[in-house]
Amino acid sequence: MLEVTQLTRNYGALKAIEDVSFKIGKGEIVGLLGHNGAGKTTIMKIISGYLEPNQGTVCVDDINLADHPKMVQMGLGYLPENLPIYSDMTVAEYLDYAADLKGLEGEQKLKEIKKAIIDTDIAQKLLSPIATLSRGFKQRVGVAQAILGQPKLLILDEPTNGLDPDQTQHMRELIREIAKNATVILSTHIMQEVDALCTRVLILRAGKLAVDEKLENLRGSDKIHLQTSMPEQEVSMLMDLDEIKSVRLLDKENYQQDKLIVYSYQITLNLTTNQRKICAHLASIIISEKYQLYTLHAIQRDLETLFKEVNEKSYMRGGLNNAA
Repeated sequence: MLEVTQLTRNYGALKAIEDVSFKIGKGEIVGLLGHNGAGKTTIMKIISGYLEPNQGTVCVDDINLADHPKMVQMGLGYLPENLPIYSDMTVAEYLDYAADLKGLEGEQKLKEIKKAIIDTDIAQKLLSPIATLSRGFKQRVGVAQAILGQPKLLILDEPTNGLDPDQTQHMRELIREIAKNATVILSTHIMQEVDALCTRVLILRAGKLAVDEKLENLRGSDKIHLQTSMPEQEVSMLMDLDEIKSVRLLDKENYQQDKLIVYSYQITLNLTTNQRKICAHLASIIISEKYQLYTLHAIQRDLETLFKEVNEKSYMRGGLNNAA
């Protein structure tokens, strides 16, 4: 649905982004992540048609943005981090103005404004001047203008900024609903939002695309956590398996009341190992040797750890450096 090819944008001698390419399909919610200055805002501005690249193309439904900007922009919704709202207008006046900018007219215009009002729950503030609204309500007005006209491509920069927990949950549900018929790009510093909404992430580092991967793949690692009654001298037999790189004792707990000793191990696998198969094999070995199996699961990275690894340059082409 959205195809970005070799985007480069310079600000004088500074390369804001360099040779960035990716594709996003209909129904995807993709997180666009990176430190301040990594190039996120530049990419969003280029995709929205606000900024021209020095090199590269943006196509939406096979329509080139450079050749047909108005056609693409009519099917696009954009919420920049700095809210595009006018303080001297009432909420109703602003949404009417935003609908005019999107080319909405007549009954369709009224229908779309009403839908955006209901979806963002701002009906009680329609006649209020925007200057009098709280940060949370201003944010919801900004989202309302972005979703006017049911855009095919929705770009949201920090959409939950200023919202309370209930409003945040409502916003998540709204974004999921929109994504059923659209493509959504979500840029945020709040990793919980990415975890809650996105199935894939694009991570920028110094203007270049460092990561383009599904979240489920990125969370995986080469380590397994094992808790068992199998002692150290016996667990060494696991090293005979080709799939296992190392076994390290993490802890040994003695439950005297239950006459039970629980050993905790961290098992490091070879990178090509199928984790499900090796877990099943390990369970079979431990049980066949008449030991108790208490815990056996793959250790997953959280998104904050991944983000840190990427920005500390431990990301290597083809995967993350799994050392330690």
